[in-house]
Amino acid sequence: MNKTFEQGRNEIASLSQYLATNRQAFCAAGMKEAHVRQSLIDPFFEALDWDVRNAERVAPQYREVIPEDSLDVEGQQKAPDYTFRVGTLPKFYAEAKKCGVNIHMDPAPAYQLRRYGWSAKVAVSILTDFEELSVYDCTLRPSLGDKASRARILYFRFDEYADRWRELWDVFSREAVWSGAFDQYAASKRKRGTSEVDVEFLKEIEGWRESLARNMALRNPDLSSDDLNAAVQYTIDRIVFLRMAEDRGLEPEQQLMNLCGETDIYSRFMRGLCRRADEKYNSGLFHFQKEEGESDAPDRITPKLSVDDRVFKPILQSLYFAHGSPYHFGVMPVEILGTVYERFLGKAIRLTVGHQAKVEEKPEVRKAGGVYYTPAYIVDYIVKETVGRKIEGRSPAQLAGPRNGKQPLRVLDLACGSGSFLLGAYRLLLDHCLSWYVANKPQSHKRAVYNGIRSGQWRLTIEEKKRILTTHIFGVDIDPQAVEVSKLSLLLKVLEGENEQSVVRQLKFFRERALPNLANNIQCGNSLIAPQQLVGDLLSQADEMQRANAFDWKQHFPEAMKAGGFGCVIGNPPYIRIQTMKDWAPLEVEIYKTIYESARAGNYDIYLVFIERGLQLLQAAGRLGFIVPNKFFRTDYGEGIRRVLSGLCSVDRIVDFGHHQVFSATTYTCLLFLEKDGAASFQYAASEASPESIQGLRFSKRSSKTLTADAWTFEPPETASIFAKLQARATRLLDLPATVSRGSSSGDDDVFMFERGTVQIEDGVVRTPVFASDFGRYWFAPSGKWDIIFPYALDDGEYRLMPEREFKRQFPRAYAYLRGKEQALRRRKQFKEWYAYSAPRNLLLHGEAQIAVPLLADKGLFARIPERLRSQLCPMASGGFTIAISKGCRMKPEYVLGLLNSKLLFWRLQRMSNVFRRGWITCTKQYFAELPIHEIDFADVADKARHDRIVSLVDSMVAVRNQLAAARSMAQKAVLQRQIDSTDREIDRLVYGLYDLTAEEVELVEADSR
Repeated sequence: MNKTFEQGRNEIASLSQYLATNRQAFCAAGMKEAHVRQSLIDPFFEALDWDVRNAERVAPQYREVIPEDSLDVEGQQKAPDYTFRVGTLPKFYAEAKKCGVNIHMDPAPAYQLRRYGWSAKVAVSILTDFEELSVYDCTLRPSLGDKASRARILYFRFDEYADRWRELWDVFSREAVWSGAFDQYAASKRKRGTSEVDVEFLKEIEGWRESLARNMALRNPDLSSDDLNAAVQYTIDRIVFLRMAEDRGLEPEQQLMNLCGETDIYSRFMRGLCRRADEKYNSGLFHFQKEEGESDAPDRITPKLSVDDRVFKPILQSLYFAHGSPYHFGVMPVEILGTVYERFLGKAIRLTVGHQAKVEEKPEVRKAGGVYYTPAYIVDYIVKETVGRKIEGRSPAQLAGPRNGKQPLRVLDLACGSGSFLLGAYRLLLDHCLSWYVANKPQSHKRAVYNGIRSGQWRLTIEEKKRILTTHIFGVDIDPQAVEVSKLSLLLKVLEGENEQSVVRQLKFFRERALPNLANNIQCGNSLIAPQQLVGDLLSQADEMQRANAFDWKQHFPEAMKAGGFGCVIGNPPYIRIQTMKDWAPLEVEIYKTIYESARAGNYDIYLVFIERGLQLLQAAGRLGFIVPNKFFRTDYGEGIRRVLSGLCSVDRIVDFGHHQVFSATTYTCLLFLEKDGAASFQYAASEASPESIQGLRFSKRSSKTLTADAWTFEPPETASIFAKLQARATRLLDLPATVSRGSSSGDDDVFMFERGTVQIEDGVVRTPVFASDFGRYWFAPSGKWDIIFPYALDDGEYRLMPEREFKRQFPRAYAYLRGKEQALRRRKQFKEWYAYSAPRNLLLHGEAQIAVPLLADKGLFARIPERLRSQLCPMASGGFTIAISKGCRMKPEYVLGLLNSKLLFWRLQRMSNVFRRGWITCTKQYFAELPIHEIDFADVADKARHDRIVSLVDSMVAVRNQLAAARSMAQKAVLQRQIDSTDREIDRLVYGLYDLTAEEVELVEADSR
């Protein structure tokens, strides 16, 4: 397919003339929609260069246009007439109608199309009978009362196609979709106030959880908190499963809706629909009696529960077209359920003392700032680079293993959540196996594939899809609700593309129910702790034991562990700093420190432990793929995992997103690919966080010897040579005759800080706090709006906290103020205890701090602290650090300040630190204190002259900065800014000379700094 714009326009002009000539026949009452599609609409999209009829004969699962036969359900079709895809990803739908349908005014076809698009999270779609064509924004939630014009972006009549062909070609042609122009167009048309289907459906099921939890707790007073959570989860999952099965033709239409005309609805739901589903599907979701070969216990709780009709009935009704439901479950991808449930699982039900149900955010989610779902393009890339590599060139039988004496390929997510990674791996395995069968005499694999009667395409049998799932896919999660959701997603994937006939065929020919029980594949437990590792206090505390939920891998996955582990480990492990985890799992935190090298640091993050555990669970030739924060490359707490990975030479590939964010939270991530067998080299690539960037990565080969327990940097050779020059004749800032101190804050700003002039207390105990906004590059100007009580005395050059009695005696008004304010706000601790804990701490040596350092920096934000202010300040944590250059250092503080604010040293700092959006970096002691300060040879006249010149320029810069702050006219500011820019360039030139950089090296630094 390679049609040009002009060829397409000529074809559409001819097609439009064909309709004009034969319009009466096409609009006749007996004309079938199928004929309109074949004669007009198919050729219309072919003019846009789409392979509508699959002339290229690509494998069925990879067809770029999926045409569907019409099949009505509750007055709506089961699927759109056309799905246009890139790979397997739907980009837009097209809904076809007979000629004569009023596309412009009739609201019903528009609502139908928008319901498809919105439910499938497709941004823009087309409605046409060829006579007319409307383009709709499908990100706006559809409502039954909407007019046809609602959310309509474009409208065409057939006689306008040729003249307006550019509008259609630039958005909907195959070339536009594959190049990304379609996505840009869809994004530009998105209106404020749009609410995507996953957000809306999340609100829906969260409302169900609230009402079901309250009612179940009220009507079933013996229900425990754990059982209540499980019962609510099971009920919601069963409703969703059965409703999706209806729209996919697997269950009778409106069977849930029909229950609403009866009484005792919940009991009828359980006794009738759920019991029949158990007989039909054999899913653990419907498991009510003990069966041979099933390891999990049947559900004895939900069948006995009482639920009021007034609660259950509205839930069922809300899922149907007649009651205004905007959802079309026939097209809603299983993957969307994952995005919904991932957030849904961030909350749990708690029972109060009075047995009332309260839905609350889980502590780990609250501390982490919410739940962030892994984007599909990240899941797909990780799956492709792990599972994809392992299955390439192998037949389904070879992957299955036992027949040829080898073990099956087993794929594990050890923190599976809602199952998005397992779902991605399963989807890839399904596609791979189907392609292999189609290419290798499919007729001889009757148990694995069959030829669809209606579609004429080869499909995997349900039996084969079950076999692939139970043989290859495995998961663990500490949250039992997450385990059930993962199972639900995978089971729905098994049923994707199936109908009532294929399910009956499974029962009739193979004497098996349609779905597998995944109890042995997806299990609940703590991937990081085994029962034998529970020690000390944890064994004696039942609540802690239950929370820890130790997991015995040999017991639960015996075959995998006998084989040495899993072939692939994939996922997005939780990111939780241990400081926050100590709030709800303190004993667990201490156990990790005894088990894992990565947890030896005082303040590690739990994702590091998952990396180490994942590596342990790999087979000898296994492969791991995670998305994790990239902070461990450089931070102190990452030293343990760096030692583990570098010692084993296990790093195979790193995709570093740098300061580009995959998630909306302030988490900066990378893709980490590990192999159990060590290698002499690995590959590294920097990437933006977008589907386009990740597909076009350029990797560079690096020696594994460059990775040690020290901080990891991934620089090209030309950059490394500059680093070497920086180190020559240089001393770390930390090794200068200098003191680097962290500014400190009070433990209770609401008490110790007050607005200047509002409190009358003794001057001798008051200081000026410094905030990050009080200084910048070469300027320092505290606002003077705030004061802080500083109850310290100077003793031999260091500050000591005054005892309460001494403080009360010397500063009675300040003492009385603190006492009254503290009691008014807290009323919790003894004043003495609170005072010792909360008083501001200042680690600075009196009168010596010359340079202020921010916690975050952007192209240098270092400032000189005026001498007259030094003894009056109490730097706060938000202000960062200070550097006091000792009098014994011959290099002046202004010289050091000039280097720190130069492009060259800031460029170096960027490569040592964590980079955030728009180039901001973490500017903490572990980074800036390592900067190489060129040592001046004062016996060398030229060297001394450069030192003195930089000092002079920095003095000038500070003076001009102060003038700029005081300037009022725009003309005066422009003159001063030009002077600042010129001085900056001169300082940079001198600094480049100090470190002997060549013109090419200077250009590299300058280019990176733009």
